Amino acid sequence: MSYIPALRKKSTPGDRRVYIFSYGESILLIEVYLVKALILSGGSGTRLRPLTFSQQKQLIPIANKPVLFYAIEDVIEAGADEIGIILGPNKEQVIDTVESRSWDVPIHFIYQGDPKGLAHTILVAQEFLDDDLIMYLGDNILRDGIVHHKEKFQELKSDASVLLTRVEDPQRFGVADLNPDGSIKRLVEKPKVPPSNYALVGVYFFRPSIIEACRAIKPSWRDELEITDAIQWLIEHGYKVDASFVEGWWKDTGKPEDILEANRLILDDISASNEGQINESHVIGRIIIEKGCLIERSTIKGPCIIGKGSVISDCYIGPYTSVGDGSRITGTEVEDTIIMDNCMISKAGKIVESLIGRNVRIQEGIALPKGNRFIVGDNSEISL
Repeated sequence: MSYIPALRKKSTPGDRRVYIFSYGESILLIEVYLVKALILSGGSGTRLRPLTFSQQKQLIPIANKPVLFYAIEDVIEAGADEIGIILGPNKEQVIDTVESRSWDVPIHFIYQGDPKGLAHTILVAQEFLDDDLIMYLGDNILRDGIVHHKEKFQELKSDASVLLTRVEDPQRFGVADLNPDGSIKRLVEKPKVPPSNYALVGVYFFRPSIIEACRAIKPSWRDELEITDAIQWLIEHGYKVDASFVEGWWKDTGKPEDILEANRLILDDISASNEGQINESHVIGRIIIEKGCLIERSTIKGPCIIGKGSVISDCYIGPYTSVGDGSRITGTEVEDTIIMDNCMISKAGKIVESLIGRNVRIQEGIALPKGNRFIVGDNSEISL
């Protein structure tokens, strides 16, 4: 069978590329739906300081995987042909982290410069965006992914689709006002009197018409080009904008408590595996023990994950704990905590509900309190 280079149909709802194969006297036409993904990995992450003084917020690990990787995996699963990642501060760190593993589709890096709003990212990336688009905020995690929502977008042949979820405090979010048929009437940013309790999740599907909308709008009072204003422009100019509703859990990992909650939710779904060594220890429940780990004279109670090459001695590691690669913990109780790579914790009493950055040293002091709760940035040293 021989392959004749692809012919391209011009932009229509559900743009497709036609591949032509010849086999003898037969010709086979295959139409492939085209979609690109734009994942946002900028922002300063002020609500996560001190962790974000030294690492980009989308790189903070949840269940030992950077938050950004969940977004990349979701858009690949949904059929993205290419991915553009919008960069801000710490751009080299993001590039190095993404390139530390191989992916099934090409990934391009696009530098935004000063953050000027979500709609501005589309203008910055417009040379990349010649097909339908999945726009995904890189600090979001959705339990069930986005495949269903992408399929609905294709079926309805909408010009845009917005993911929504029901929340108890819609005043904190962008909120959708819906028409009776489920389409979007208008979007309201953090309203005092919400028209509904359906909040924007941070995942959007667009046709190329979104570029025209982003060019047409003016900066908001925050001096930013708001994606909600661009979507409102589409609605007011006769484009069809629909909603798709998230049924499973969704987390915006913008605050420490959100990261810990996302860690619990991810760990609740893990399956047990053991590639390490366990000596004189009790392992209870669903636990992932990665390659090169040593567990000795300890109790490990799942769900939890122990990263590659870590050593746990004379410890109790309780549920909902993630220990990063290359860490060493001795004589300490840990529960409901994220410990990042290459930490050393010795006789630190009981650590609960904590976020501990990379290369942190925590050691015994004169007196030990009953429990410690930390939000600790990279390369810190603490004596208790």
